[in-house]
Amino acid sequence: MTEIVIRRAELADAVTLHALIKELAAFEREPESVRSTVADLESAGWGEQPRFEAILAEVDGRPAGFALMYPNYSTWEGRAGFYLEDLFVCEWARGHGLGRRLFEEVARTAVARNCARVDLNVLEWNPARGFYEKLGVGHLKGWVPYRLTGMALRRLAGKNP
Repeated sequence: MTEIVIRRAELADAVTLHALIKELAAFEREPESVRSTVADLESAGWGEQPRFEAILAEVDGRPAGFALMYPNYSTWEGRAGFYLEDLFVCEWARGHGLGRRLFEEVARTAVARNCARVDLNVLEWNPARGFYEKLGVGHLKGWVPYRLTGMALRRLAGKNP
């Protein structure tokens, strides 16, 4: 019988989490884009001021997926929420309901902390869009995601390289 475990990631899991992040990047056709290191994750997730939380999925003791989230805030709701940065299940482990279980744990955490919502982005081509829609995650019509990074970020901050 297959043993499935969904649990909070701990500092000792930073190496595993980093490996899963690299696997996610490969799935998203960006294998060379991961710049983070295990040390970055250790510091950001379990340092003096944790910046994220992670949940791991294991199948028969083998790391099989993760969810990584961090707090955000709704000025309209007047309450915190979570931004779900990543939810990923390894290809070999799909079909066991891990994605749903990971998302359920994110939702339980949000409800337990009186969060107003969970926000996330999904790539247009990703077949997981159907998965999210079946769970009741709605597409924000009229909202277009933007991101300020790299040279444009430094230029706006007045820090020309």
